[in-house]
Amino acid sequence: MPHKLPNLPYAYEALELYIDTQTMQIHHDKHHQAYINKLNDALKDYPELVEKSVEDLLMSIDSVPEKIRLTVKNNGGGHFNHSLFWRVMKPGGGEPSGHLAQSLINKFGDFAKFKVEFSKISNNFFGSGWCWLVADSSDKLDIITLPNHDCPITIGLRPLLVLDLWEHAYYLKYQNRRVEYVEAWWNIINWPEVEKNFENVKNV
Repeated sequence: MPHKLPNLPYAYEALELYIDTQTMQIHHDKHHQAYINKLNDALKDYPELVEKSVEDLLMSIDSVPEKIRLTVKNNGGGHFNHSLFWRVMKPGGGEPSGHLAQSLINKFGDFAKFKVEFSKISNNFFGSGWCWLVADSSDKLDIITLPNHDCPITIGLRPLLVLDLWEHAYYLKYQNRRVEYVEAWWNIINWPEVEKNFENVKNV
């Protein structure tokens, strides 16, 4: 079955104070849809791959025919990354709790230090890509950046939280002021969703 654009879990204007409505519309309806279109086009002659989830494709990217491997990696990654990005945001924000909060304390000292470190890494990242909070197979947390639409699941890491650092994610509202975009984003993180991602990792 061809891959489809997931609906946003909130209205386009729901994050307006921090991400403007026009950016959400263009980012979701145009950019994300374009990655899905290109992914489906690459897979159309490979019926055995069409039925696979994007996660399965990316986790076994080396088994994808070389002719379409880079296209699947780039556009499948764009699809997967954006799908997660929409889910880890919501109006309201807050702070993490439960096992995730304790794990952040164990790794970074406290939530404030984690926030500073994640923001610093995001702001210092050069070019287009993503900043991730990930967990390895031992539940150890780390912050990593990956270029373009590369994805942690292709290197054996499980993504918990992600921030889109491509300019199209913030340029209409913030222009070149990535620091302001990163700071604003902390107000709209869907921590219950991030915690669910972490619990899913722990249960694997």
